[in-house]
Amino acid sequence: MEKTGVPAPDGALPERHGAAPSPGSPRFLVLGLLAITDGRETVVLQPSRPASLLAALLLHPGSVVSSGFLQRVVWGSRPPAGGKSALHTCVLRLRRLFVKYGVTDHAIEAVPGGYRLDADADSLDLLRFRGLLARAQADDDPESALRLARAALTLWKEPLLGNVQSEELHRDQVPRLAEERLLAVERVFDGELRLGRHREMISEARRAVHAHPGHEGLSALLIEALYRSGRRAEALAEYRRIHAHLVGELGVEPGPGLRGLQLAVLRGEPPLSLPEPPPAGTAAPGGMSPSLGRASPATPGVLVLRSLVEAGLLEEGPPGRYRVHDLLRLFVQAAGTALPASRQNDPTDLPPSPPSPPSPLG
Repeated sequence: MEKTGVPAPDGALPERHGAAPSPGSPRFLVLGLLAITDGRETVVLQPSRPASLLAALLLHPGSVVSSGFLQRVVWGSRPPAGGKSALHTCVLRLRRLFVKYGVTDHAIEAVPGGYRLDADADSLDLLRFRGLLARAQADDDPESALRLARAALTLWKEPLLGNVQSEELHRDQVPRLAEERLLAVERVFDGELRLGRHREMISEARRAVHAHPGHEGLSALLIEALYRSGRRAEALAEYRRIHAHLVGELGVEPGPGLRGLQLAVLRGEPPLSLPEPPPAGTAAPGGMSPSLGRASPATPGVLVLRSLVEAGLLEEGPPGRYRVHDLLRLFVQAAGTALPASRQNDPTDLPPSPPSPPSPLG
C-alpha cells in the first residue's frame, strides 16, 4: 500500500509504516512518482533536493553522472557557492535514507567527476521495463511478445516523476522517458495487428492518438487497424487529421512511412507492414475481406460491390450481404432511387448480391 505520511526531518521521505524489509529487497521506482518499494509497501519521496538528485542518478543507472549536471538538476541555473560541497551534503542525506529503508546493496558511489548508482532490473523499474521490451522485440512468438510488451507497460504510472521538482529533468529527461513508453505502446498495437485483432484494438488506439495527436507511429497503427477492419473512409479521415495537425502545428509534412500507408489505402493495397492476405477460399483474420489489394476473377456486379467496400461506402456483413453507410443512402435518395419495398423495414441492408462465380467477396 502506498504511504505518503509526514515528511522526514530532511524533507526527503515520509516516515515508514510497517516492518522494514529484509536487506536488499527494496526497489526504486521512477516510472511514475519517485518512490522506494519492497513489493508490499511503497514509500513515496517528498519533493526535495535529495529526491531530485536521486532521480537524476536513477535515470542514468550504472553511469557516471557529472557533478555539474547534478548541480543543475538540484539547483537549476544558479547553484550555490561551493556547489560541490552542497551536492556532497545531499548525497550524505540520501545515504542515510538508504540505510533507514534497507537499501544496502545500491550505495551511491563517488567517482572522479561525479557520482554513480548501480542498479539492475530487480532493483529499478526502468531497467525492468527496458528488459521486458527488449525481450518482446526479440520474441518470435507473437502471443508471447505481446504479453511481454503489455507487462512492460503495466510498470508505468502517472504522473511521471510528479514529485521531483527539477526543471532540468522535466525539460530533457522526462520527455525521453515518455517517448520510451510510446514505443512500448506501438509495440503492443503492432502485436495486436499481427494477431489479427485489429477490430479489438481500435478504441484503445483512438485513445492513444487522442492523447498524442501528433505521433505519426500511433496514427499509422490506427489507420492500419481501421483499414483492415473494412473502415477505409475512417482510415483516410485519420490520415487527413494527422496531416492537418502536423502541417498546422509543426509546419511539416507526414513522413514517408505514413504517406506510403495512405497511398496503400487509397489504392486498396495491403500496407507494407501487414501480412499477405490468406489464400483464396480462406477467411481473413477478424472477418476482413482478403479482396483488399488482391484482384481475382469476378462479375461486374461483384466488382462494383468490392469498389464500394474499398471506398468505405459499404460494410461487408454475412456472405452476400452489405451494410450501407449514411453517405451512400443520401446519394441514393438524392437520385430519387429507393430501396426495394421488401427492405423498407431495415434500410441499412442491401439485398443479397446476385449469384456469381466464387470471389473474395463471396
